[in-house]
Amino acid sequence: MRLFEGTPWDRPPRCERCGELEADCTCPPPAKVLTPPEKQTAVLASENRKKGKVVTVVRGLAADENDLPRLLDRLKAACGAGGTIKDETLEVQGNHRERVRTLLVEIGYRVRE
Repeated sequence: MRLFEGTPWDRPPRCERCGELEADCTCPPPAKVLTPPEKQTAVLASENRKKGKVVTVVRGLAADENDLPRLLDRLKAACGAGGTIKDETLEVQGNHRERVRTLLVEIGYRVRE
């Protein structure tokens, strides 16, 4: 007799919707639930990088609750600058705190510095 024989851990996992084995399941993945911007607070800051470069940083927005790449694209377009996402932190090249602040408030985020 095996240790987990006859228990739920002994059987391979099955899909909750179709009942097939998870490896064979063809159901689409569940939709991602996004938190509305009104319930989130973005923290703005300006930081100095190497060789005197200034970067506007947006923190406090969870990646699993937001569409960060789409938000970064909107920020970069509004500022006319480049940017990146690093560990749930949005970085826009240059000192664009006022532009970023107005866009985030326009979208519906609460903004703090």
